Amino acid sequence: MAATRLIALHKNKGKTVVACLKSRTDYAQNPDKTKRGELVSSYECSPLTVDEEFMLSKRQYELATGRRQKSDVIAYQIRQSFKPGEITAEEANKVGYELAMRFTKGKYAFIVATHTDREHIHNHIIYNSTALDSTRKFRDFLLSGLAVQRLSDLICLEHQLSVIETKPYRERQKRTLYPPKESNRDRLCSVIDTILAGKPKGYEDFLQKLEQQGYEVKRGKYTSVKGKRQKRFIRFKTLGAGYSEEEMKAVIAGEAEHRPRQRQTVKEKPFNLLVDVQAKLAEGKSCGYAQWAKKYNLKEMSKTLIFLQEKKIGSVAEMQERVNAATARYHELGGSIKTAETRMAEIAVLKAHIVNYAKTRPVYDAYRKAGYSKRFLESHHAEITLHKAAKAAFNEADLKKLPKVKELDAEYSKLLTEKKAAYPDYRKAKDEMQELLRAQRNVDLFFAEEKNPTEKAQSR
Repeated sequence: MAATRLIALHKNKGKTVVACLKSRTDYAQNPDKTKRGELVSSYECSPLTVDEEFMLSKRQYELATGRRQKSDVIAYQIRQSFKPGEITAEEANKVGYELAMRFTKGKYAFIVATHTDREHIHNHIIYNSTALDSTRKFRDFLLSGLAVQRLSDLICLEHQLSVIETKPYRERQKRTLYPPKESNRDRLCSVIDTILAGKPKGYEDFLQKLEQQGYEVKRGKYTSVKGKRQKRFIRFKTLGAGYSEEEMKAVIAGEAEHRPRQRQTVKEKPFNLLVDVQAKLAEGKSCGYAQWAKKYNLKEMSKTLIFLQEKKIGSVAEMQERVNAATARYHELGGSIKTAETRMAEIAVLKAHIVNYAKTRPVYDAYRKAGYSKRFLESHHAEITLHKAAKAAFNEADLKKLPKVKELDAEYSKLLTEKKAAYPDYRKAKDEMQELLRAQRNVDLFFAEEKNPTEKAQSR
């Protein structure tokens, strides 16, 4: 099985044609990838001087025809990749040589370099854009890449090699399957799970094993760690249940059992929005798209009806009532969270002003005793500016008595706890509202689509 690709090699800006040809051919003939040049073959040129011979034919073309090349295409390359373990490097070079000879019909000089640096053996076939007789150029015709692929498949079948079977679009799979993304916290939790499973001797031994895994440990009131590619430290207590310092110390001491955190899978939508067929046709979509969209809408509408039956919604009025209730609930929770966030921001600003006011008060008192001296102001401009800003903020808030910092910290902590507790309900209310709105929109669109054909039939 060989996958092919035809590539036009262009002249790079700031480089001569000779330099560009040399860089492309040198890369193809890299001795570390071609077994010291053993897997390089050529036709009507020497691998050692292929760039100079290509350039010579281009100069002869200009002398013979009197025409100068308008485009910046200097050569063409065919990449031919084989299935791992199906072919040897020597046989792959022969297959590539045969492909180049039959595609160019022996009218263009070329080299074939077989690379073995990857898991899959692949050929780099570079042929000159100027013919051997220097009278014409290679014309990259329409669907030339498809012609190369079909010729390669034919040669592979002749050599008893497998070919790529063309499948319908719906049956195709992605070439690259990427692993699911893992956050820094999930990665840290998995490392902690592995270390705790090995039963460390003590908490300090546990931290040393974390350092051996490449984590930087910062000891203090709250232990925190940072990985190689992390920007910030992560405290153990923020990882969730089972990962605080007290819980892990209890596990290490044998007083408790560690339960690894279960990763939450992404919840799929029970149904999707229907396609507005009439709007898509107005945009210029074809009849084939309309046929597909109608089938898609029937499937999604059946899922929508199942959802409505599960929610026990039997009429349009009931649906509207549920939508209104879910929307009101969503806005209520969102409003409470925004109110908490606004107050938390006010507390943070007020706390900063109180701290600045206390720090700069001696300087401002000295400034007042100095009779508001300009020289004193110049030497203590930053402190006096902070003090004035704090006093202005207090006056704006109409504070006759400043609250204590401890009280503000307690209020901030309480608001933060309430905010965190409200978020799960907020997300749940948001998901419920969005599902009901999608179902309502699907029902309206479905009956509108059903109504249009009926009206058209009656008008006829």
